[in-house]
Amino acid sequence: MLWLSVAQLISWGTLFYTFSLLLAFFENDLSLSRVDAALAFSLALLMEGLLSFVVGRLIDAGRARVVMCVGSMLASAGFVALAFVHSRWQLYAAWTALGVAMSGVLYQPAFSVLIRRYPLDFRRAIITLTFLGGLASTVFIPLGAWLISAFGWRGAVAALGALHLFICLPIHAYWLRGEPPAQTHGSDPSAKKLIEYTHHFPFWGLAAFFVLFSGITTAMAGHLVSILRERNLPEAWVIAIPASIGILQVAGRLVLFFTEKHINVHKANRWIPTLLPAALFVLALGLQSPWVAIFFALLYGMANGMITIVKATAMATYVSRERAASLNGLLGLPTAIARAAAPSLLALLWAATSNYLLGLAVLCALGALAVVAFWLAQRRALAPVSFHG
Repeated sequence: MLWLSVAQLISWGTLFYTFSLLLAFFENDLSLSRVDAALAFSLALLMEGLLSFVVGRLIDAGRARVVMCVGSMLASAGFVALAFVHSRWQLYAAWTALGVAMSGVLYQPAFSVLIRRYPLDFRRAIITLTFLGGLASTVFIPLGAWLISAFGWRGAVAALGALHLFICLPIHAYWLRGEPPAQTHGSDPSAKKLIEYTHHFPFWGLAAFFVLFSGITTAMAGHLVSILRERNLPEAWVIAIPASIGILQVAGRLVLFFTEKHINVHKANRWIPTLLPAALFVLALGLQSPWVAIFFALLYGMANGMITIVKATAMATYVSRERAASLNGLLGLPTAIARAAAPSLLALLWAATSNYLLGLAVLCALGALAVVAFWLAQRRALAPVSFHG
């Protein structure tokens, strides 16, 4: 488990968090506008979403080791290719390849692996896996900045590729041996076809919860620094507050790790998601105080850390454990679209009012809607089945 956590730390740190450090270099060295340069990352997110269903099906079929090894090799090749790009289309091609890698090595495939390997205790296994992953931004933003200053951005991305080839690939090749046998749904007359799960509300309630929360958190990741600057906070606070969120995510997961044996999991799942709209409400008040910003960071960081666990386990808990990878994969594309579009939509709301208050109010309302959708899905899934006859 520890080694898989190391692979997640590297995968999230390189594939997700270092793009913000590279953006200015793509603009300057490739003579691109910010919109054109940022589109590369949106393409990667969309590619991840397009492939998530295929990846889920492969994992359900017992091919997790192949999926994650190929993902590591593609990540390595993609970063090496990135070191040699000299045009917009080469940049897009490199990040498209990195998006394919994302679909094979980030949390969704890793969580699916743990659900299959630890069917009776997958929630605790997932919490353990995410401890190091939650520190990806805390580790790789300063590490990436140092690599860029020491070797230039092209040397830095080549070094990131080496991490995938020499650390992540051996981890996946060695620690994912001995997979559980593939699910043979056709041999069980009582087993549902995948499409049948989508005929019931628990799936759609969870779908709304996943897609809305993914869009909200991606929008906040892209705009949080600007939101804090709008509050006229000292620059040190503007940098320190976003940096603290990674540590607070891990703190939230530690709380779950040490309390999950002593609390009702369904009650915990019910109230954890409410922390996100609560955090957004605090920020939407528009108060210009470092202490308000700290309170927001505490709520938001803890919420992000614990909601990751709720999202990772909800489909297996409330719809189907055996088909969780495939069912989560069905939501890959709408989730990717929400993640790609959300930062731009928040920017449009800012442009309409010249401040973030309206955008934050909309995000808060969407967060509340997501919570209600989750509550209804959970309630329907846990309702006793009535038999007539």
